[in-house]
Amino acid sequence: MKSPGKMTPMMQQYFEVKRGLPPHTLLLFRLGDFYEMFFEDAEVGARLLGITLTRRQEAPMAGIPFHAVDNYVGKLLAAGRKVAICDQQEAAQPGRLVRRQLTRILSPGTMLSASQLDAAKNRYLCALDLNRLGLQVAWMDLSTGEFRLATDPHPENLLPVLTALDPAEVVLIEGELARWQALPHEQHTAHSLHGFCADRVCTELPGYHFDPAAGARTVMTALGVLNLQGFGLAGNHAALGAAGALVHYVSENLCAKPENLRSLQEYRSAHTLLLDPATLRNLEIFQSIRGTRDGSLLGAIDRTVTAAGARLLERWLAAPALDLTTMRHRQAAVGEFLGQPSRLAELRELLNKIRDIPRILGRLQNRLRNPRELGGVRDTLTQLPPLLASLGGFERDLTGAPPAQVTSLRAQITDLPALRDLLSRALAEELPNDLAEGNYLRAGYDEELDRLRGLTSHNKKWLVELERQEQERTGIKSLKVRFTQVFGYYIEVTKANLHLVPADYIRKQTTVNGERYVTEELKQKEKEIFHAEEQSLAREVELFGGLVAAVLAEAASLQRTAEALAELDVLTGWAVLAREWDYCQPELDDTEVLSITEGRHPVVEQMLKSPAQSSSLGSQTFVPNDTALSCTDAQILLLTGPNMAGKSTYIRQVALITLLAQIGCWVPAKSCRVGLVDRIFSRVGASDDLTRGNSTFMVEMNETANILNNTTGRSLIILDEIGRGTSTYDGLSIAWAVVEHLHRSPERGPRTLFATHYQELTQLEKSLPRLHNYSVAVKEWNDDIVFVRRVVPGAADRSYGIQVARLAGLPLAVIDRAKAILGKLESDETGVELPAPQARPRKKISVAPADHAQMDLL
Repeated sequence: MKSPGKMTPMMQQYFEVKRGLPPHTLLLFRLGDFYEMFFEDAEVGARLLGITLTRRQEAPMAGIPFHAVDNYVGKLLAAGRKVAICDQQEAAQPGRLVRRQLTRILSPGTMLSASQLDAAKNRYLCALDLNRLGLQVAWMDLSTGEFRLATDPHPENLLPVLTALDPAEVVLIEGELARWQALPHEQHTAHSLHGFCADRVCTELPGYHFDPAAGARTVMTALGVLNLQGFGLAGNHAALGAAGALVHYVSENLCAKPENLRSLQEYRSAHTLLLDPATLRNLEIFQSIRGTRDGSLLGAIDRTVTAAGARLLERWLAAPALDLTTMRHRQAAVGEFLGQPSRLAELRELLNKIRDIPRILGRLQNRLRNPRELGGVRDTLTQLPPLLASLGGFERDLTGAPPAQVTSLRAQITDLPALRDLLSRALAEELPNDLAEGNYLRAGYDEELDRLRGLTSHNKKWLVELERQEQERTGIKSLKVRFTQVFGYYIEVTKANLHLVPADYIRKQTTVNGERYVTEELKQKEKEIFHAEEQSLAREVELFGGLVAAVLAEAASLQRTAEALAELDVLTGWAVLAREWDYCQPELDDTEVLSITEGRHPVVEQMLKSPAQSSSLGSQTFVPNDTALSCTDAQILLLTGPNMAGKSTYIRQVALITLLAQIGCWVPAKSCRVGLVDRIFSRVGASDDLTRGNSTFMVEMNETANILNNTTGRSLIILDEIGRGTSTYDGLSIAWAVVEHLHRSPERGPRTLFATHYQELTQLEKSLPRLHNYSVAVKEWNDDIVFVRRVVPGAADRSYGIQVARLAGLPLAVIDRAKAILGKLESDETGVELPAPQARPRKKISVAPADHAQMDLL
């Protein structure tokens, strides 16, 4: 932006700040009670916010009230813009330029204000560096201080967690995004990363910010340590460059070092159950196919009542740990809470009053402070004694072995009676959101504050008495003593009474309805009032700073307690879920077995009972089904049956039950045994990706290739309709080859559920010993079908496509014609009258499977 030739001192100040900002950053410049935008910023801001664009000395400008800035900034950030805040550092004085300073830059990944954040969602900022060593990644939730890094020579191992984290902003090396886009399509990793970044706000930094050695120094400075050994990290960790770039970027935006970073943890994909981006989407883990939380697995299993608990549940789903001990501890805790429903209800009521301590601490540590934040700490500390007593009740009342998990969680909660007493004595019951409003400390907390407030109160009484006296002295009954921020205190007289004004009144302003006056006595009292109010507020702010310091002195204990409370929230929520929907505790082990008795889809089951569904279709009961898979015996379950019969629901429910078991949740089944799974893959449905030049079939093949190239013997795969995006023979051939490839190991392979309409594939059961045919049963009645929803052994005898087409409402003439054509095709007769061009006659094809036994593909 070019600055105009001749500028006022204020505009010179504006351009000095503006020139130091990153490109395309909107500057909000504080002028009195407003934040103003000028020139191009004003035009962009007015358009995005729907506010009035005005002019000041021919310069476009647009302003927003300072007290509503968070709401307006939220809208700008949602539009993908960055916003810089330049605040006044002193009170305005006549004839003197107010000192102003850039206080912070806000971007989608560095927001801290509660009004700009979704309390139930983590808000991640991520840095990526794809180099010769692989993919280097770091991510941070600045609002809570969570900070992690990861490196992997195989970038596809990190894409699952990056997709699940869903960062709001990505930091990259300058030019990297364009370079990835320009690479040939065969460079799958680069194109996958470009696709990951394409839908997010991206910020590019010079490459030297990603230097690992410099990054290590930057990170150690931010953490306040001399080395990283205490975090289990070597000083030459490849991802420290990305971590350092994140810290640099955050420091630039905060205009200071981030003060809430206390640790740096390494993420290892080998220790995590991986769900690739396609699987997260196909299984609707975090959002439904409609893009909403309702209808997702997260929505179905979330019974949390605290913001921190909701975010913890999201993290557990994003990166399920491959640690049997952790899973078993969580499941055991659910069982302990489930055993005492009355105490569970009492505990949940107490948790409902817990405030968002991690984010409150994050704001306090990063200099965003207001009285309500301390009120949140006070309210949480107030709940700790009864909450600890309630947990103690579980320990006393449970019979048999001591409730180890309840005891462990209780031990992690630190009661802070001294801090609780301090905040309770100091803070008023109702707290403002702005320090400048004052009156947030209780009377009696500080003698000096009480004295200053007394002066102010006395002066206010003096003003009331002055008004009475002046009414009597002048005979003007309507005379009023009033106050405005602009003119201060004055005496207001209406036009009808101007002839009664005394000679000692000094006229200050003429209004439409009268005149405003002051007296020497009133002017002197005004100075006293302002001085007393300034002193009172200054003392209150000083005392508030002491309270903040007291809270931050206990930040480590508060953080540990908050983490324990969040875990308690998730686990007690799962106990509520298990009781409500009759879930069972799964058995987890290190075998290769997956056995489910009367399993149910956790999302569909709830939707069938939802009020909206019940009102439209009546209450329905989900039909449970069994599953038995083993890498060495029943490795592949080939599922056939008509459309709408429930094949997709069934294979999805098996994957979701497995995932629930491995995050430590109980599962919707009568019984369940899960041998540890390292990856879950799905290829379900497909759609065009025209923006990246991919057809439906290409998307399908990309997802299938990812599965075949990355699966292991411990993986779980669900495949639905492989090969349907191309011609029948091509699709059948690909599906056939995929099944053989998955069965290729002579002893074991990934546990697989394969749903298909290719009846020819069912013959593979004869040559592939670990493949078993199953079908979804239907009943026929007068040429109609009834969906039973039961999965039974054996292949389906036919696909019932025409019956399903009738249910969909196809015209009767089309249905009748389809029957005639089907009859001719199935009898393989020639010369039948078919629509041009003549359909290719079906051939009898011999396919040699891996064991070279001849079989017919019909």
